[in-house]
Amino acid sequence: MPDLPPENVQDYPRPPRLEAVPHRVLVRLGGATVADTTRALRVLETHHAPTYYIPPDDVAARLDSAPGASLCEWKGRARYFHVTAGGVTAPRAAWAYPDPAPAFAGLAGCLAFYAGAMEACHVGAARVIPQPGDFYGGWVTPNLSGRPKGARGTEHW
Repeated sequence: MPDLPPENVQDYPRPPRLEAVPHRVLVRLGGATVADTTRALRVLETHHAPTYYIPPDDVAARLDSAPGASLCEWKGRARYFHVTAGGVTAPRAAWAYPDPAPAFAGLAGCLAFYAGAMEACHVGAARVIPQPGDFYGGWVTPNLSGRPKGARGTEHW
């Protein structure tokens, strides 16, 4: 798997862009595989670490509806899920857009996972760290530069 190319989060577009991921994406919880795919999509948005979305057919974990929803001005209304794998349940650790806005139609039903709630997430050979803060679900990989939104004082950029 080739290395991830250098990217700066300040160079990402606004409005955001949806694109295919040319690398394997792997998510683990409780020693078990939650998701393993070569068909992931990602959303790139200025000042955000990329958010990775995995087709539901490539998700092996149990997903149970979690309370609450959120609204993204670009993608639409998200619903949340508790994720169970390997005997571990991560509460409200994934989300999906069942009926996304037309520009993001490719996300319909795909799942995104909060990296901080999982045992490990990888893009290619790179291990992911969570985007700062407790709301945004971007995945920070070693190839990223710039300051992603989410830490205290950056929430309203």
